[in-house]
Amino acid sequence: MTASLLLIIAYSISPYSLLLQRRSSSSINPTIQQPVAGGGGEEEEVLSSEQYSCVSRQQLHIIRSSYSSSKPSPFLLSRLKEYEQRHKRCDPFSESFNRSSRELKPEEKEDVELDCRYIVWTPVNGLGNRMLSISSSFLYALLTNRVLLVDFGPDMVDLFCEPFHNSTWFLPRDFTFKGRANTPEFRETYSLGKLLRREEEEEEQKKEMPYVASLLQLFLSYDNDDYDKLFFKSETQPLLEKVPWLVLRSDQYFAPYLFLMPCFRAELDRMFPDDKETVFHHLGRYLFSPSNQVWGHITGFYDAYLAKADRRIGLQIRVFSLDKTPASLILSQVINCIQEESRIIILPNATTTTTTTASSSGRNRTTTTTTAILVASLFGQFYTELNKMYKEWNEKAGATVVGVYRTNHEEIQVLGSSSHNMKALVDIYLLSMCDVLVTSPRSTFGYVAHGLAGLTPWILQSQDIEDEEQRVKEPACRRGVSKEPCLQFHANYYDTNPDHREPGGPVPVIMDCEDFQYGLKLVNRRV
Repeated sequence: MTASLLLIIAYSISPYSLLLQRRSSSSINPTIQQPVAGGGGEEEEVLSSEQYSCVSRQQLHIIRSSYSSSKPSPFLLSRLKEYEQRHKRCDPFSESFNRSSRELKPEEKEDVELDCRYIVWTPVNGLGNRMLSISSSFLYALLTNRVLLVDFGPDMVDLFCEPFHNSTWFLPRDFTFKGRANTPEFRETYSLGKLLRREEEEEEQKKEMPYVASLLQLFLSYDNDDYDKLFFKSETQPLLEKVPWLVLRSDQYFAPYLFLMPCFRAELDRMFPDDKETVFHHLGRYLFSPSNQVWGHITGFYDAYLAKADRRIGLQIRVFSLDKTPASLILSQVINCIQEESRIIILPNATTTTTTTASSSGRNRTTTTTTAILVASLFGQFYTELNKMYKEWNEKAGATVVGVYRTNHEEIQVLGSSSHNMKALVDIYLLSMCDVLVTSPRSTFGYVAHGLAGLTPWILQSQDIEDEEQRVKEPACRRGVSKEPCLQFHANYYDTNPDHREPGGPVPVIMDCEDFQYGLKLVNRRV
């Protein structure tokens, strides 16, 4: 065991801080360049640029206002260490990668045993969905001894530092299927679901699928079909073990369902033996260190507006349709939640806003608790109204007791935009630095923020109009049951009711999501 790994276990600071600092000196900013397949000559140029070290990896554990007390298990740390060694051995600059790549070209295939197998992540939907599916893909790579590569488009290459020591996770820019993996033609040809359907319908037709022994697509998006979902049956996994290249298309946090699969239960129980609500918390913090450019925006805003507050409250307000849910209704709901339902905010003119204590001189002194509210929303009217309301209360209190802040408002979600994703990531990380979070139902953006923070959020009630009076539902918000994100769309192969399982089994408690009718999430105890 390395000295750095021993230090991680021995000290009570952030469990990852030393492990990540060990990697930061040789990690690169992903904007430098992506590797070329069969490269090698470019490795020294790309990977030795220490001036591009990842600043956020060194600083993030210090600036977090309420760092999680949860620590990764020794077994998880050992698996991460093993993974880093495997990734370096198999990354796109390696000869092992070149040998595996030749399996995709019939004229270059060799009759040799491959020592590296891959899962290639491809982007679907918004940034929150992507971060959730990347973390799930990485967990699957840990479980199956694969190497995770990512097919980032131009809208993502500037967001994160390289996560793995002295290597890259980028799929080479000239790789065989880069940029094609999300096309209907690719799915029709290489999808695991299509293969299994054809095998069922007509056995001999499976011979028409080219290179199925070398490449399969896992189509695990919300719109997959019953054949695609066969991935989640333990009986399917031996087939996939023989395939060197798996290409994943998913917008879901499918990690919870891996806990239900008998073939993975024992390993996952060793990785997360005590706290099943920290799967994304640990993996997300390990994988997603903001690039230096993004980190500069995060720290600049934090230092200017949030750092000096006694409490930081994050409001993540996602509006799926203003036609169904007017902004005025949502604003009333947010105010009811933070002032009445959860008692997060106490009004400046309330007696509990200030406290009187005896000083060392025997005189009484009054102290005021200051609160910073960060509003993260595409729509500016929520910030405008909350800021106006609290300004009036601050005037009555004679001090700035509550400050309301925002980083931006863009009105609409812009898919495929680098600047939009960068602003979104800034908001996600600023929210994760808050002490309390109020999030919108069904929002993957909110899932990522509270998962990185390691906080159980207050979740606003869904407010679709049910009558002409447009009344706010009661209660306006509820405390979540878990820190974990929700798997919104899942298969139904295994019983998700813990009451039906054998006592003492390794399967963690899994509950329905409180904000999504058919979703599942990991929890430590059934509520």
